[in-house]
Amino acid sequence: MSFFRDLLESVVPTAYAEEPVEDVEVEQPEDAPEEEVSEETVEEEEDDDEDDDEDDEEEEETADPLDTLREECTKTAACKPFDHHFHECIERVTKEQEEPDYEHKHYKEDCIEEFFHLQHCVNDCVAPRLFNRLK
Repeated sequence: MSFFRDLLESVVPTAYAEEPVEDVEVEQPEDAPEEEVSEETVEEEEDDDEDDDEDDEEEEETADPLDTLREECTKTAACKPFDHHFHECIERVTKEQEEPDYEHKHYKEDCIEEFFHLQHCVNDCVAPRLFNRLK
């Protein structure tokens, strides 16, 4: 019977939950002095925080070339009409959503088609230029 049990356990492993960890409180004697924080320790921690901020600023400076190319391509003559139609649609839908009977309307317009046309144009513009800028 143990052979079948071993075979079953090898095919379907059983996982057991961990036993709960007991919280052990360390009691300090009442007359024991508490640790004092020195000014040097506080200053060192502040210096470390400043170093972290400088690293974050360096990371933020490197912009994604894809985002900049998308912005440039959106403003090109080829994609400008698609961008215009997309923003007109957004205004129209937003205005329609503010109407009181909007929830009960049978057809609710969305701007998916305009969005796809704009993205298709932007992607066609970005694709050949992106790989030249990547390192």
